[in-house]
Amino acid sequence: MHQENLTSEFIPYVLRSHQGPSRRLTSARESGAKSAPEGTPGTRGGLRVLGWDLDTDSDISDIAGLPQESLTDSFRHLTQQGPLSEPIVERLIQSIQEFFNGDLQSELEKLTFLRSLCSLSRALPYDETIGAFIHSHIEDIVHILNMLVEEELPHSLFSPVHQEVFVTIADLSYQDVHLLLGSEDRADFFSLLTKSIITLPPVKTLTQLEEIVPSGSYNTESLYRQTLQAFSEMLQSLVVKDPHLENLDTIFKQMDPWLQSTKDHERERAAVSMAEVLKCSSRHLSLKLPLQFQRLGRLVALMALLCGDPVKEVAEEAAEGTHYLLHITLRLKYVTHDKKNHPSLRRAMKKCQELLELYSIKQFYSCPFRIAQVFEVFLNSNELCQFVMTILDGLKNLKHPCTQKSAGELLITLVENAESRFEKVPEIMGVICAQLSIISQPRVRQQIINTVSLFISRPKYTDIVISHLLCHPVPYDRHLAELWRTLDVKLPSTTWILWRLLRKLQKCHNAPTHEKMAYMAVAATDALYEVFVGNRLRAATFRLFPQLLMTLLIQIHHSIGLTMSDVTIPSGLYTEQEMSSQVTPLCFAIQATKTLLLRTLCWQEFNIMEKNKGWTLLEGKDGHLQGISLLANALLERNHLFANKIMYLLVPLLNRGNDKHKLTSAGFFVELLQSPMARRLPSIYSIARLKDWLHHGNNVFKTLALKGLHYLTRHQEMREGIKSLLPCILDLLCETDEKIVLLAIQILLQLVETMDFTTLTAMMKTLFSLFGDVRPDVHRFSMTLFGASIKSVKYTDKKGIENQVLDSLVPLLLYSQDENDAVAEESRQVLTICAQFLKWKLPQEVYCKDPWYIRCGKVGKVCKFFGKKCKGKVNLVAQTLMFSKNAKIPIRRAAVLFVGLLLKYVDHSELRMKGTDWIEKDLRDLLCDPEPSLRIIASQALFQVREVGTEQDPRQTVCGLRKLMGCLST
Repeated sequence: MHQENLTSEFIPYVLRSHQGPSRRLTSARESGAKSAPEGTPGTRGGLRVLGWDLDTDSDISDIAGLPQESLTDSFRHLTQQGPLSEPIVERLIQSIQEFFNGDLQSELEKLTFLRSLCSLSRALPYDETIGAFIHSHIEDIVHILNMLVEEELPHSLFSPVHQEVFVTIADLSYQDVHLLLGSEDRADFFSLLTKSIITLPPVKTLTQLEEIVPSGSYNTESLYRQTLQAFSEMLQSLVVKDPHLENLDTIFKQMDPWLQSTKDHERERAAVSMAEVLKCSSRHLSLKLPLQFQRLGRLVALMALLCGDPVKEVAEEAAEGTHYLLHITLRLKYVTHDKKNHPSLRRAMKKCQELLELYSIKQFYSCPFRIAQVFEVFLNSNELCQFVMTILDGLKNLKHPCTQKSAGELLITLVENAESRFEKVPEIMGVICAQLSIISQPRVRQQIINTVSLFISRPKYTDIVISHLLCHPVPYDRHLAELWRTLDVKLPSTTWILWRLLRKLQKCHNAPTHEKMAYMAVAATDALYEVFVGNRLRAATFRLFPQLLMTLLIQIHHSIGLTMSDVTIPSGLYTEQEMSSQVTPLCFAIQATKTLLLRTLCWQEFNIMEKNKGWTLLEGKDGHLQGISLLANALLERNHLFANKIMYLLVPLLNRGNDKHKLTSAGFFVELLQSPMARRLPSIYSIARLKDWLHHGNNVFKTLALKGLHYLTRHQEMREGIKSLLPCILDLLCETDEKIVLLAIQILLQLVETMDFTTLTAMMKTLFSLFGDVRPDVHRFSMTLFGASIKSVKYTDKKGIENQVLDSLVPLLLYSQDENDAVAEESRQVLTICAQFLKWKLPQEVYCKDPWYIRCGKVGKVCKFFGKKCKGKVNLVAQTLMFSKNAKIPIRRAAVLFVGLLLKYVDHSELRMKGTDWIEKDLRDLLCDPEPSLRIIASQALFQVREVGTEQDPRQTVCGLRKLMGCLST
């Protein structure tokens, strides 16, 4: 459409009805959008405290500092236009339709189109034809306006078209014709409009622009300010009639990214616009359900952050906007609150009243954390989460450290006051952990860590926070390590937190040992290490020392021989480059255990472990229980209090968990039975439990049971209870496991004096069978116990074991020649006991330590003694020959030498009656022995035997002589 097509009647009307954006917008602000004079309620001046009553709808407006103005229509003057004549309406519609079909080339054409549209919009209440036309062409109008804005963007500062678009949209909005709401295209148009105004260059560049591009007939600076104001008025027009706050929500979505812009002038424009919208909305508030504003928490947080903005103008505008937002919030909460929860709202409003009596608007931007205190009482759990997440986003602002500072203060203030009303705590923790790496200010870092401390110290969130913090790669990076080390928790909560962290690890120990280790176990162990290093939970560490130590020792046992490939790692937690081959579950468990000892002042125990290679033992599959024993004994020696606490802790835990769990617990518990405090344990928790282990299929448990019983026998009052286990212990003497046999002997040595005769004789038979055992210690201590058994026999029962004692003489005598000096010495000692029992006095040659083949003369005396004493009692030759087949050369040699010399002192007639073939046979076999000395001695012994065999009976010789003498006499 061209200018010449307009009639002389139509042109003056259009121009007359549009006095220019500047004049119209100024009158609008004077009418209702202008800030109230300083000192009135709702301004930046002093705050007035009024009485209020929650039983009436005027309660909220009576709160100190909130706007008290009536809900008048500030924009009524814009719509006070009478109906248009039918010809004018037709010509306006016709001209607009022609614009739809043509191109708008000149500035005048564009302005004419926009003002024609405004004229129609004002007459819309009076003419149904206008309403039908506009509503049927909304998409066309949006399309043309969109093109106009795009065309004007390069030179919008030098043309009024841009601001006229805002005015047109505002006029239509007053008539409930919304060009920016309702569809995706309109939302895109709204976004374009917002961007077009927010991204305008700052005022400082106007002078430079005027020098480069002539501004024509318009004052550039004036046009610039009018355009900004027109945009603000357009936004306000959307919320004048917004009972559900749906339009406010849409505006905020558009302004959200600009309120966080890194450019000061963009952030300032967004803050000014949002403040004006909030002010307008609060003055024209008439809420109805259902309310559509779902982002209150985020809006409050963004405005709070802006209140701490380094740009003073931004902070002041945000503070005023926040003040009006409080009014909106109060009205919103009053409308939506549950009537059954009326006392809760009353308390919240009372707290708000008290805070507002203390704070002015200036304090909102001088101390932004006050906003968190005031708003917190009204925000629900979802809105609190929005607030926190938005504040955490503010931590990304690296350009303005003061924004990070404000974010830290707001966050800690809100979490302190909101207590346990949060949702989505894992998401909050995730953002905090991600943001720690970009926060460089020590104070802000500590505030963020203190926020985590507040969450973790509240029982409702403790497990949630711990679980999330444990879902990070180990070893923890320096940021997460710092978080664990610097947790700032009040003393009453420290034990609870450490206990819950410990429980995470303990639960992993209930899994079957053949399954992969849970990643949670490794992460919890590393977390405990970091907590110990930080030493912030020191009191709780001392209090939970027994549980901590045992759990870590069990974790060490589970970790032996594992790599991180043996751990069930959550998918996506590591990349291939992040996983180090040097990182193992065992290294985390060892370092945590070491740090625990050092932090609980167990320095001497730590030193004992170091000196005796205790840590190496703990890390080894075969030496783990030995390392456990070493540490337990170190604690028992140096720290009775801790040792006794651990003993009582272990009593109910010994049968819990898998085998590794039980073994580590049992190994530690058994060592603690040496303590005098063990006497106080009821039998069911000590002797009865050890009895169960004696029947366990795992020999390690049998060993631990015997070790524990051995310790308990040192307590006289507990021996009586242990005596009932004697049959079981005696059976263990036949075990193939050397440790089991030796421990059984040690226990029996303690109880031998209390045994009845039947048990004693049965035990002596078993012990006799162990003489010559290939296990030197078993051989030695079986003889020791045998000697002790002889000593403990009562006088009346001595006859009953005499044969057993006699049968033991030759073995003991021969084993005195054993190559093992300890076995040889013990043999001589027990031989002495046997002699005393038999009331014999052994010749001194028995105690000679030199080998018999060196001193044959002395051996002859020994043979003579035993030949004489044992005559008719023991078949010494037969018994000795049995040892000629012994595996040990010294024993075989002694046996052969003893047989050869013994033949001189035995009854030859009896020997000839039985024959010597059986003796010769055994000795001839020895002539092929690989040992030369044995062959020589065997040949000599064989000669002795043959001499005895060929020697005539003395009685036959006498008879022959008599016959010979008789012959001679005749």
